[in-house]
Amino acid sequence: ASGNASIDPRGREALTQLARTLNEVARKIPDDLNWILRVDGHTDRLPIRTDHWRSNWELSTARALSVVRFLIEEGIPARNLAATGFGKFQPLDLRNDEIAYRRNRRIEFKLTQR
Repeated sequence: ASGNASIDPRGREALTQLARTLNEVARKIPDDLNWILRVDGHTDRLPIRTDHWRSNWELSTARALSVVRFLIEEGIPARNLAATGFGKFQPLDLRNDEIAYRRNRRIEFKLTQR
């Protein structure tokens, strides 16, 4: 939701499944391969300044951190996670309407090597 970094129930279900899958895949990754799941938080372009978030950048980072904390609770080792915030600077949709804003408020994942 706009201005929010909490994970809704549907998101929790999806992240639980992601964690299960990632735990299965991690067992097959060779020990000498330093892998990391980068969790990227994004916001829409609407300016934000609240008691909780001074900028979209802070909100996007908080979104990523919420997901990282959840994944740690689901058994993903913290050493294999990174939280990054992109604020409003990497939109998927450049339009100025609610549909575009919703598309741009998102979390993305990138499984990569450190």
